[in-house]
Amino acid sequence: MYVWDNGGPVSMAACDGPTPRGIRINFVYTPPEHRARGYASACVADLSQLLLDDGRDFCALFTDLANPVSNRLYARLGYRPICDFDEYIFVP
Repeated sequence: MYVWDNGGPVSMAACDGPTPRGIRINFVYTPPEHRARGYASACVADLSQLLLDDGRDFCALFTDLANPVSNRLYARLGYRPICDFDEYIFVP
């Protein structure tokens, strides 16, 4: 877990799912009272750079296509869409 601190925790992100070349960023969250101040951008950018500096070739993340705010944030940081996923649950 990586926490962005501005006199107290204001945003967080984690990483998981390492592969030989990359790693996935997940659990990005900023409490509502701290949103729209750039904390999530700073947190994800810093964590991404830390992971790349640690020898990873790439960082990946999943995002909700219905959330344009997070999608713009990740695009500004250099993340690009690769593919879309759908989840289906089959009930007997």
